[in-house]
Amino acid sequence: MTFMDLEDPRYAYMFGFLQADGHMHAGPGRKGRLSIEISYRDIGILHTFQELCPYNSTVSERTRATSFSESHRSAIWTVCSMEARQRLVELGLPYGKKSTRIAPPRVPFSRPDYLRGIIDADGAVGFTAQDLPFISLATTSTAIATYLCRYTKLTLGIHRLTGRNVRDRAYNIMYMREAGAAVAQHLYHQECLALERKRTAATEVGAWVRPAHMRPPRPRRSWTQREDRILLTASSLDEAAEQLGRSKNSCQIRRWRLQKQ
Repeated sequence: MTFMDLEDPRYAYMFGFLQADGHMHAGPGRKGRLSIEISYRDIGILHTFQELCPYNSTVSERTRATSFSESHRSAIWTVCSMEARQRLVELGLPYGKKSTRIAPPRVPFSRPDYLRGIIDADGAVGFTAQDLPFISLATTSTAIATYLCRYTKLTLGIHRLTGRNVRDRAYNIMYMREAGAAVAQHLYHQECLALERKRTAATEVGAWVRPAHMRPPRPRRSWTQREDRILLTASSLDEAAEQLGRSKNSCQIRRWRLQKQ
């Protein structure tokens, strides 16, 4: 077993999780450490990481006050081996602040397992208050956001746009209803390495079937060059929407995409 062979599904998942939620600290000389702190309820995944890591490592816990709780209990996995840290840096886990800098590996890797690791660390799987299934990812990395959208388009035929929100400049990528079920089925399966609670949620999301009383999804309508010309020359979005028989929101998004090209 080679440490961090990303063609091994377990290490691909582990690396995605570490990229999203791990921290590389550089010390004086050859000193330093990799650490990852998560909720104590998910401590099981850290013990699995410890088993997969051939270097000495520790799993500890602590309780502290946070913005959400006066006594938040967390679990921490720590590795100090310089050899392990060098390998992770080579693959794309930098020292220090990394949220905007991480990107998919440039070596061959198990893609669905890597993305599941990213989503387990920085995403969400479940049902909305309206009982609609979803799977989502919040990230400030342009490379990660772009890769996820490209992957689901090429693999599942699901189209998503990437764009930062205004409040915190993060990308919030959401797959709902049939799209959410398809992504959940693709990324999660019974034997995969994952957070147990998210694998359970993904199983429920993946089993979702549109209720009979819910309107069927509207078929995707591609934009033609003629429609693009009308959209760009129209005096207003309202005028363009009326001429094209499309919603104002659809016209606004398409115009924004064309102007970015």
